[in-house]
Amino acid sequence: MAKEIERKFLVDGDGWKHHATKGARLTQAYLMSGPERSARVRITDGATARLTMKFGGAGLSRDEYEYDIPLADAKELASHALGAVIDKTRYRVPDGDFVWEIDVYHGAHAGLVVAEVELPDEAAIPALPEWLGREVTGDPRYLNQTLSQTGTLPTETD
Repeated sequence: MAKEIERKFLVDGDGWKHHATKGARLTQAYLMSGPERSARVRITDGATARLTMKFGGAGLSRDEYEYDIPLADAKELASHALGAVIDKTRYRVPDGDFVWEIDVYHGAHAGLVVAEVELPDEAAIPALPEWLGREVTGDPRYLNQTLSQTGTLPTETD
């Protein structure tokens, strides 16, 4: 079992773009969703697929299990999605010992841009680039699982 330890921020501006790698198009379909647990299938660039199960809330750390699966299976599983299918492009921005992942959402979530950084442990403190906005770690409105259920952008009054 792997632990996913990450911090999540809204992105303010496009200062990250000149440091970013080529983006990968991600399609994510949630197959099961419940309090503090989810199962999803993710297709990357229409070519590879992974099945992921996560346990834990929206906080800093969650248990995560990931497995490569055949693309044909992933497409069939995606047809059973609960709620909206997430469509986004992920860019990576190396920054010292850390790598920021910038997700630019499309479709129903267009306009949302979120940055995540995976940490080796909960005590790690990455430098925060100037293009980061408000931290949303622990805010369930910004979990992809929640975005798929609502099918809309989070608002400050949610």
